[in-house]
Amino acid sequence: MQPLDALAKVCGDVRPGEPADGVLGVEPSVVAAPKSVAEAADVMRVAAEGGLAVVPRGAETRLDWGMPPERCDLLVDTHRLDRLIEHTEGDLVAKAEAGLPLEQLGAKLAEGGQRLALDAPLPGSTVGGTIATGAAGPFRTLYGTPRNLIIGLTVVRADGKVARSGGKVVKNVAGYDLGRLFSGSYGTLGLIVEATFRLHPLSAADAYVTCSVSDPDEAHEAVQSILHSPVAPSAVEYINPGMVAVHLEGIPEGVETRAHQTKELLGERAGISEVAPDGWGRYPDGTTLIGLSAPPPALRDLLALLGSKAAVTWSGSGHGYVGLPAGMAPGEVAATLERLRDVLTRYRGNAVVHYAPQEVRDEIDVWGPVPALALMRRVKDQFDPDHRLSPGRFVGGI
Repeated sequence: MQPLDALAKVCGDVRPGEPADGVLGVEPSVVAAPKSVAEAADVMRVAAEGGLAVVPRGAETRLDWGMPPERCDLLVDTHRLDRLIEHTEGDLVAKAEAGLPLEQLGAKLAEGGQRLALDAPLPGSTVGGTIATGAAGPFRTLYGTPRNLIIGLTVVRADGKVARSGGKVVKNVAGYDLGRLFSGSYGTLGLIVEATFRLHPLSAADAYVTCSVSDPDEAHEAVQSILHSPVAPSAVEYINPGMVAVHLEGIPEGVETRAHQTKELLGERAGISEVAPDGWGRYPDGTTLIGLSAPPPALRDLLALLGSKAAVTWSGSGHGYVGLPAGMAPGEVAATLERLRDVLTRYRGNAVVHYAPQEVRDEIDVWGPVPALALMRRVKDQFDPDHRLSPGRFVGGI
């Protein structure tokens, strides 16, 4: 039996793949969109029986991150898995399916005065895609990334069996912590179908304090002055070109007091607003996007290295992004990336290219050095022994 026919017996939405379904140019043979966990498990079981290479897809907001798959026999589209399964307001916990967009999840949680403190920078991002890429925005300074907010995860393994970890209450569990393991795994370990999150109350008041900075030293000093102060920001961001922005939240009286304290720390060029500044929580412009991770003091050296030839955003958590312009030649991109990694190595940091034109990818090492690669390969072998899940998409060809 052909894969299309076999999959159609277990899934109500199956069709041949088209060029528009391609993952970085690799066109799938079949696209299946399961409606339930049981249907997703059946799809993965049929794929295992046929030896099909499987690539998950959410809303395609980050499908161009990582490397092209070595092959893609089956694209599993999660857009029909879009329910908020449960919202337990008293426990500050919500369980959602993988295909639910974060904006829709946020709107539903807000009805109960709560939120998922995860501000993914790309509109339309789904629960599953955000977890799979480990994406997070400015709120990571206070609340962390998906791996810090997940308390339970349901996945379908490569063989079609359903695996669960965690639960409806905030506690640790024995065995694999699937939430942490699958965060940033790029679909190489299994198909994420449900996630349970720890929530936070909606803030009663918000304020943004912004300050222009003229050089790397001023940017460094402004960020450090906030991080080492008692104003308790929810987020601290450097936004290109030349702005440091601080987000404060809480009760109105407290936010007002802390906003004025922050303004005094940043000096006479600082201002207070209830509206986020332009560029807040967005990736910098450019056809090549590089993700950075290093302690916050690395900001000064990064800005000094890049100058005005690149757009930069940087979080007080020690994570940032560099956007390189379309006109930059592949060799120049490769040289810039090498210099970035040299600087970050001094801080035990790293730089990963999230997306870039193919001619640039051909010139660079997208992932850079990964000390834990041997361990990652062993985990891959255990979860996907036949290497059929998003083959080649992740670091080291995983």
